[in-house]
Amino acid sequence: MITRAPLLAAALALAACRGERQASAAADTLPGEPAAGAVRTAVATLQPFPQVVTAIGTVTPRPAHFAELSAPGPTRVARIFVTAGQRVAEGDSLVEFERAPFDAAARSAETALSSSARAYARAVRLVQAGILPQKDSDQAAADLAQAQVAAITARRAQQLATLRAPLAGVVTRMTAVLGAAVDASQPLVDVADVAALDAVFNVSPAQAAQIHDGDSVRLTAGEAEGGEVVGQGSVTAVGAAVDSSSRAVAVRARIGRPARPLRIGESVFGRIVTAVHARAVTVPVAALVPSGDGFRVFAVDSGGIAHARAVTVGTRSEALAEILAGLAAGETVVTTGAYGIEDGTKIVQAAR
Repeated sequence: MITRAPLLAAALALAACRGERQASAAADTLPGEPAAGAVRTAVATLQPFPQVVTAIGTVTPRPAHFAELSAPGPTRVARIFVTAGQRVAEGDSLVEFERAPFDAAARSAETALSSSARAYARAVRLVQAGILPQKDSDQAAADLAQAQVAAITARRAQQLATLRAPLAGVVTRMTAVLGAAVDASQPLVDVADVAALDAVFNVSPAQAAQIHDGDSVRLTAGEAEGGEVVGQGSVTAVGAAVDSSSRAVAVRARIGRPARPLRIGESVFGRIVTAVHARAVTVPVAALVPSGDGFRVFAVDSGGIAHARAVTVGTRSEALAEILAGLAAGETVVTTGAYGIEDGTKIVQAAR
């Protein structure tokens, strides 16, 4: 026969032990005071903190390091020497057009120039002889000037019958088609120096007012913060006008030495440092709890009690927030778990 007395005694002892632990926990909490679950805290720190504007940008060729070429006039494509993506040196042939129209125009212009020169010389002699009035000589001089301009234009068009690379770089676009009719309004070839690239960002007018030439820019890949770091740069120009369609202001930044080759048209995320606040009170972003239109934090006093405190938040980064008012450096605030407590809560630190 099995006796139940030892089992009963053990159960009573376990219940008594539990009661002692509960009484001890109750003694640690004041009457009417809620107790928090395990939370983490951090100390508000005084440190330099950057004021940052973030924006999405696009990689573009730098001015004077990009060329868009077209035919000098109506003609047809006779030869194509390069393809998109091909590297070229300055002066390399890109596209050749049918030369007959340009050669004919150049000969005609030269003939007209010679005729105008003879007419001007004759008019000058007759004016000096008193046979013609001065106005005839002036008109002959104007006709000669026009003929000279026409001849120069025709010779230039004759030279452009073969498009050549005006700079060393990469062919980024080639739309010429062999035998196709083209004219001066139709861009055919783009050449860019891919070692000289900028990033152009679109920001609001209010953000543009904070940005100045020379401000540093940190570039990451993609359209969101946290991507691969692709380079550093500096602001070279802030637009003076608002784009009529996007209602944004263009900010151009020169990219220094990219961490990897960048592609024209690639999206990048820019973190533009517009100022550095030398003595900023900072806390982890996790300490901020939304409260109406603003934020509050839970400051922990020496007795471990959390007190709700309205704060004014300035600049924020991924990890830290600047507190402009409502909190002093050295105060302890709740971070992890701040959303789950109330004013007057007894704080229990989480094990690290």
